[in-house]
Amino acid sequence: MLNQDKKSKEVLNFKNSKIGFLSNFPPKECGIATFTRDLITSLNKRINPKVKSRVIALNEESSLYNYDSRVIMQMNKDDLEDYIKIAKRINRSDNIKIVCIQHEFGLFGGEYGNYIIPFLETIEKPVVVTFHSVLPAPDDLRKRVVKFIGDKSAAIIVMAEKAVEILNKDYNISKNKIFVVPHGIPDSPMHSTESFKRKLRLENKTILSTFGLLSKGKGIEYMIKSLPFLVKKYPNIVYIVIGETHPIIRKNEGEEYRNSLISLVKKLGLENNVKFYNKYLSLNEIIECLLASDVYICTNLDKNQIVSGTLSYALGCGKAIVSTPSVYAEEVLANERGLLAGFKDPKSFADAIDKILSSKEFRNKLENNAYSFGRSMIWQNVALNYFSIFNKVVKLREETIEKYPIIKLNHLKNLTDEIGCLQFAKFSVPDKFSGYTVDDNSRALIAATMHETLFDLEISKSLSNTYLSFLERVQDEQGRFNDIKYENKTLIPSSDDALGRTIWALGHFIKNSKNQENIEKAKKLFNNSYNLIEGIDSPRAIAFSIIGLNHYYKKNNQEDILLRIKKLADNLINYYKVKATEDWPWFEQYLTYSNSKIPEALFFAYEVTKNPEYLEIAEKTFNFLSNLVFINNELSPIGQNGWCNRNGKRAFFDQQPIDAASMVQTCLVAYDITKNKKYYDKAVLAFNWFLGKNHLKQMVYNEPTGGCYDGLSRNSVNLNIGAESTIEYLIARLMLEEIKRKK
Repeated sequence: MLNQDKKSKEVLNFKNSKIGFLSNFPPKECGIATFTRDLITSLNKRINPKVKSRVIALNEESSLYNYDSRVIMQMNKDDLEDYIKIAKRINRSDNIKIVCIQHEFGLFGGEYGNYIIPFLETIEKPVVVTFHSVLPAPDDLRKRVVKFIGDKSAAIIVMAEKAVEILNKDYNISKNKIFVVPHGIPDSPMHSTESFKRKLRLENKTILSTFGLLSKGKGIEYMIKSLPFLVKKYPNIVYIVIGETHPIIRKNEGEEYRNSLISLVKKLGLENNVKFYNKYLSLNEIIECLLASDVYICTNLDKNQIVSGTLSYALGCGKAIVSTPSVYAEEVLANERGLLAGFKDPKSFADAIDKILSSKEFRNKLENNAYSFGRSMIWQNVALNYFSIFNKVVKLREETIEKYPIIKLNHLKNLTDEIGCLQFAKFSVPDKFSGYTVDDNSRALIAATMHETLFDLEISKSLSNTYLSFLERVQDEQGRFNDIKYENKTLIPSSDDALGRTIWALGHFIKNSKNQENIEKAKKLFNNSYNLIEGIDSPRAIAFSIIGLNHYYKKNNQEDILLRIKKLADNLINYYKVKATEDWPWFEQYLTYSNSKIPEALFFAYEVTKNPEYLEIAEKTFNFLSNLVFINNELSPIGQNGWCNRNGKRAFFDQQPIDAASMVQTCLVAYDITKNKKYYDKAVLAFNWFLGKNHLKQMVYNEPTGGCYDGLSRNSVNLNIGAESTIEYLIARLMLEEIKRKK
């Protein structure tokens, strides 16, 4: 009976658990425990509830840890039989489909951690191993252990390109099964140091910092010895050494190393220039200390260090970095992402730090390069890469998912002042000198109105008022809408496309707003511009206008509006008949931006007229466009660097969020009108472009701010988070929410 109860509990624990991580885990205090927690948190956030990540925690025999519910088994790392017993339990579970081992030689019992071998001999589930250490020139036993692990693994993950070379050359492991996935980091916006210095009560200080568990071999003494050179020139320098002594070192040696550092500080008379924070920091505390730092210092003395979590975190916070030349530091700090100092060489530390502090321009370059490089390392992107590798080994689920980030207006509000929505941002900081465009404020009005309709919150009502007031301010006597220069608030003529988008925004607002006073204001603006629609000949401007007129007609049911929709739709049909051929069924000789909005307008026109020709050409042209931009089950928008000409090659870069968002919107409109589920499935696929299902496998949506990066080039993300990209993302996300509530 007891065995039966035990078995029932085991089945219950494994419910919906498909990825098992063998690793240290908090509250155990070690870098790999923290790494595993952050990785599975990101994986669970991304792919729950259909796939869950759970942990088999490694323990010492004398230790007891109060684990949370994510730990489903515990294994004594020094008990050889426990490795076999746990492997058999995993084999019996129908729910665990794959095992991911976080490997560091000290984590497992036996010589070079060779107790993992009987586990691998017993386990029947596919195994993926993450090597946190990869050492060159191994002796025979280390080589046999690592080679055995490599041979038993379906895939191997390392965190540096150099590790691939070492595993292949020194351990004879095939490169075909090795994947490089960077060390994960939290996604932190770039910040000024001042507010964080105040929290540490170190205002007006130049802060250098090092963090991590203390132990001999960290080399901190050589950094301390460099300070006398620096203090002469920068007397306000404070070097912060953050972190407690490693628990195992503290158990065996006490505080011998820390005390030696404190003695050195006193000997050099640096008591005012060196501070020790002797505690195990939370993630938020680590980030706040890094953001307060002017220069981050990595002092490690291990030349063969193949990964460093502390160095990765500093890159992610956009810090100027000085590091000893470990294998990892040489790789990640290349191309002016940081400076290298010699091992055990205080003068070289001083020279590198002085070079940074003496030139604001050089320091800014290092910071921007580090921050840009670090975006590929944020946990959301790392989780995407891990899941993609797991899926190559065993199919867990589709990588295109219908689990979306929560809807946040934070960055839109950040971009908006009393006049309207600013156009650009430097990273996430609004660029007030970029001015205000009709395009951005019109699309912002659409997003705010959608948000208000869905959630009825004061923030969206307030934003709607601001954007409507902006349009009222910039409409001239002829009914046209104008952009505004920031410096002198001069009005600048805008395009026909902007006029069409404003008609769209006003029509949408009139249909959906609950504020009657503002509806009347919007109607007045709409009526003042209505006659200008007659002179529009740009297919996109026509399309935007049709969408706005469709919304207006649904609310007011005016015959003249319906006739105008028909006339504009017929104009698009004429464009199609003149330009289209059998192999180029399109309205123009080229494809540029927001292409899908043209067939979308015909879907809308069909909705209110029931003219079958509108639907036929809408579907034909949209299918043509879809076949061009959906490649290998992934959205690849037409690139703005050359676009796509009828008789030429299409450009793949740079890809713009407006095009991904337009595809989402059009797919959802087509689905809503035709009820054909293939359009809904394409909308989900297109939206996943924002969530990392793109050629870079990187998030384009910036979760901390609620904004969206400005685009994807061939090799990197444009890290500015401007108005167009942010609002287009929001419109797409809000439309998915609308459809969800209808279903």
